[in-house]
Amino acid sequence: MTYTQTKAALQRLVQEKVVPGVSFALIDGDRVETGQYGQAALVPAPEPLRPGMLYDVASLTKVVGTLSVVLQLLAEGRLRLADRVSDYLPEWPDTRVTIQHLLTHTSGITGYIPNRNQLAAPELTAGLLGLHVGPTFDRKMVYADVNYIFLGWIVEKILGDPIQVVAQRRVLTPLGMVHSTFTPANPLACIPTAQTVGRGLVRGEVHDPKGYVLQRRCGSAGLFSTVDDLARFCQAYFQPEKVAAVLPPLLVNHLAHDLTPNGHAGRSLGWALTVTQCPTPHRVIWHSGFTGTYLVIDQAAKQAMVFLTNRVHPVAPNEPYLDQRNAVIGTYLAEKSRYVAHDFSH
Repeated sequence: MTYTQTKAALQRLVQEKVVPGVSFALIDGDRVETGQYGQAALVPAPEPLRPGMLYDVASLTKVVGTLSVVLQLLAEGRLRLADRVSDYLPEWPDTRVTIQHLLTHTSGITGYIPNRNQLAAPELTAGLLGLHVGPTFDRKMVYADVNYIFLGWIVEKILGDPIQVVAQRRVLTPLGMVHSTFTPANPLACIPTAQTVGRGLVRGEVHDPKGYVLQRRCGSAGLFSTVDDLARFCQAYFQPEKVAAVLPPLLVNHLAHDLTPNGHAGRSLGWALTVTQCPTPHRVIWHSGFTGTYLVIDQAAKQAMVFLTNRVHPVAPNEPYLDQRNAVIGTYLAEKSRYVAHDFSH
C-alpha cells in the first residue's frame, strides 16, 4: 500500500505553506497506513507534529458524535425521522421542521443573532430558538450548525444528559476511541488552532464560538480526536454489524443514498455525498470540519481517508486551503481504486 500521489499532494500542502502540518490515515479494509508531515504549531514558536496528537475536529463532531447517537435512537424507536422538532423543543415555534430536515440540512433555519459570539449560554440558546425558517425549507440543502445543535438538545430531552456526555458514553467509549474526548486533559497534547483577539492562542479548547459558549450542550462541534481513533471510526462503518449497538447496520449501510425529504437535495443523514468512478460509479460519504479536518468513507469498497490539518493556525479562515483540500481528495478518489480491498463483482 503506497498511495504515492495522495501522500505527495498532502506533502505539497505543507511545502507550499497552505497548512502548518497534516496527519493522515489511508485505510483499506483492516489495513491502515498513518503518517504526518510538517509542524503542529507556528506560533508562539515552531513545534514539530508528533504522532497521536489531538485535533479539534470541529464539524466532524456532527457525524462522529451527534449523528451516531441519533441513529441509535432511530433504531431503538425512541425517535423518528418524521417527528417534529417542536415536539421536543416546545420553544421552537415552527411545526413544519422535522428530525429528517435537521439531519439533512434542509430545515431552512436562518436568521441573525446580534453579538452571537459574546452571549452567555442561556442567551445564545434563546437566540437560536428564536431563528426562523426561510424559503429554502424542504427544497435545498443549506449547511448550518443550528441543525445539529437542535439535534443535540433533542437527544438531551430523550436521554437526560448533554449531547457530549452521551456521545462519549454511547459512541467513543464503546468503539474504543480511547484518545477522543470533549475535555482534553493536557492542552499540549492538542494541536493549537487560531490565534484570536479575544481568547489568544486557542489550544485544548474548542475553537468554534458556539461550541465554546454551549460547551457540553453543543452537538455541532467540540470533539477532539486523533488519526488512529478516526481510522477506527471509519473501519466501523465498513462492518457496522460488528458494533450494531453503536452504529445501527440498517441505517449505516444506507447512508450512501440521498436521504433528504424530497430525495433530490443531494445529502444523506449527516453526511455529504460525492461520486467516485472507480471501479464502477458509486457514491461515497464525506464530511469536513472548519478547522481543517476531513473524512471520506467508501463503504462499498471498504476504503477511507482521514485527513487532519489545522488550517486556521495561526489565523482563520485561510480560504486557499479549500481548493487545495478538494484537489487532494480528488487525487485520493482517483488513486484508491488501485488498492480496492473489496470485490465489487458480487
